[in-house]
Parts: sequence; C-alpha cells; structure tokens
Amino acid sequence: MLVLLPPSEGKATGGTGAALKTESLSLPGLAEAREAVLTELVELCSGDEEKAAEVLGLSPGLRGEIAKNAALRTAGTRPAGEIYTGVLYDALGLATLDGPARKAAEESLLVFSGLWGAVRITDAIPSYRCSMGVKLPGIGALGAYWREPVAQVMPAAAGDGLVLDLRSAAYAAAWKPKGELAGRTATVRVLHAKTVNGVEKRSVVSHFNKATKGRLVRDLLTAGARPSDPAELAVALRDLGYTVEGDTPPAKGGKPWALDVVVSEL
Repeated sequence: MLVLLPPSEGKATGGTGAALKTESLSLPGLAEAREAVLTELVELCSGDEEKAAEVLGLSPGLRGEIAKNAALRTAGTRPAGEIYTGVLYDALGLATLDGPARKAAEESLLVFSGLWGAVRITDAIPSYRCSMGVKLPGIGALGAYWREPVAQVMPAAAGDGLVLDLRSAAYAAAWKPKGELAGRTATVRVLHAKTVNGVEKRSVVSHFNKATKGRLVRDLLTAGARPSDPAELAVALRDLGYTVEGDTPPAKGGKPWALDVVVSEL
C-alpha cells in the first residue's frame, strides 16, 4: 500500500540534522527537477524581498519565510515526518506509532511537495515555504512542472498494490494515475452527516476532513491492515468502524475509485 499525502502549510523549525543533501532523498529520479526548483527558490528569496513575497503569496506576517528559503542549502534538517505539522499530521501522530506501525508508515507514506516533488517521511529536509500553487518566474507553475518527472517515478513507487490518494486538489494536480494503476487507486472524501428537521444533510468540512484522513491512516497502520485494492480498503475501513460508501468500480475504466467516509461527529 502506498499512501499519498499533502504537506502542511506550516512546518516545524529548528532542524538539528546535517545540511540538506538532495542526492540522499528518496525517489532519486526527481533529483534533477528538485535541484532546479531549489536553485530558483533560493535565488528568488536571496534577492528582492517584495518580489519573493509576491511570488510565494506571503502576507506581511510571514516575511520571515523568505529568509528561511534563502538559507535552505545550509539550514539544519529534520525527517520530513517531523517537518510537516498541522491538522492531518497531528491526527496521524507519527511520533507515537509503535514499532510495526512506524515501520509501515516509513514504507508506505509519500508526501507531495512544491519544492521536492515527493518525499518519504524519513527524508532529511529543512523547513521551507513553497506550495504547489506557486508560479516561479523561471520554472513556471509548479503543479505543471512536476507532472512529467513525478509521472516517471510513481509507477515504481506504487509497485503492484493499492494507492490511497489523500492529497488536496493542488497536489493531486501534480500527478494523476492512469490506466491499470488508476484502477487500484482510491481517493477518499470525508462527509459530515447531520440531521436537520428530520432530513439528513451532508457537507465537506475542510478542517475535519484533514483530521479524519489523519486518523484513518493511523488506524490502518496500527491495525496492520494491508489492503491490496480499493475494495479491500473499504472492507478494512469498515472493520475499523468507519462508514464507507461508493466502494464500486468507477463506471469508466482507467479512473480511480472514489470512496466516501461519512462521519456524524466532528
């Protein structure tokens, strides 16, 4: 099972590990593309601060992120699983996973990134600010830039098992599974169900969507679940107490399965 996650907008700081070594990151097929984005980002943030803030979409209160990016090549690092914070990662709770679950997380979790393309949670990276929605002056829109290099490495990364795609829309745009691989990929939408005047209404709630996805991944890891396809994933989630709908093959071949996880409490 390969689980695709979005990064967090906020990131932990104060890395104490050795400076970044891009050649040591997972998915070495992305090395050239990573180096190109890193070089332009560092140059951008080492120059005109106003321009950098505009390109990165930073408010006045986030101007400190510019200096952070300028120092990416020399800054201390942490494992990516410690760098990424926020609602999904709080619910996932990587630091509190036991041995087998932690090993499964290291093998199965892949975090998409505007700067790195995608990294494993064990990859040593510095804290940075560069979302997939950024359009760098030279490279252009990162979502489009990453499509070709990521498409080259993902089939091997996915292997022959299930791909559980929990990325947000901006990061999903950087790679879309095709053909046979799409057929064993499942996306998950979290719906909040509540009854109003005797009628059930459902809605997508962003904050709790992230939290539910984090808990869902944690529960799969701690249970030792190893579903091999979307149908088995739906069964595994139901066994863990989740309400799952939509677990039928897509009407059109070559498309991911779309599962709905319905929650009544937030």
